[in-house]
Amino acid sequence: MALHGLAALTIGVPNVEETARYYTDFGLTPLGEGRFATVNGGEQFRVSHALTRRVRQPELTATPYNGPGRIERVGIQAPGVLREGPVRPRKLGHVVLGSVDYLATLRFFTEGLGFKLSDEVRGHAAFLRCSTDHHNVLVQQAPVAFLHHTSWQVDDVDDVGRGAMQMLADDPERHVWGLGRHHVGSNFFWYLRDPAGNFSEYYSDMDCIVDDQLWEPGVWEGMRSLYNWGPPPPPSFLEPEDLAALMTGAHQPG
Repeated sequence: MALHGLAALTIGVPNVEETARYYTDFGLTPLGEGRFATVNGGEQFRVSHALTRRVRQPELTATPYNGPGRIERVGIQAPGVLREGPVRPRKLGHVVLGSVDYLATLRFFTEGLGFKLSDEVRGHAAFLRCSTDHHNVLVQQAPVAFLHHTSWQVDDVDDVGRGAMQMLADDPERHVWGLGRHHVGSNFFWYLRDPAGNFSEYYSDMDCIVDDQLWEPGVWEGMRSLYNWGPPPPPSFLEPEDLAALMTGAHQPG
């Protein structure tokens, strides 16, 4: 898939302050702590410390979990129960699109845009990737073209639950489906509904495909493909309540 731009870059240098002054002189707007913005792109550049000059990758600390025969957290409570701040999604992970011609849309993404097939629900849906994530787009057969949901990555299952509970504390009617774990893709999930009727998903622990040669796309059937455990999906998740209105173009008051 062709890229459309460079979003941001972090570099490591031995002399942070001197290098930061250079990029200020160069014309970037300093935001503090080695961060810089451009006029049209917003925050796009960061200077951090390293022993030699290099491009830096984001440094994330894995959540420590205790389990049978594995102790990663000793003498302290789990981070998930100590967090108090709001949940902040790491990234937009994937979108799910309804299509009136699922096979044609599948060909558009694979043959036209270069997406790769990760898994398929026979004759109904395809999980497609353009990164190492199991899927970045899911195309499913539908009676009308529409956005089913957006999916946003958070740190772990604790933040899936915390994020959803924070949203429901303000408005319980936002709840759609969760907490659960998908079978295809393996990720934890919790779905909520925005005021327009779109679904949004908090997720964590998605399968990653780093070697295409080692991944064999599966063909799945029925509900087994949808979830491994959790409450059963409500009818409104499988067929959104405003689907008939979308088909006829009728206006649904908010």
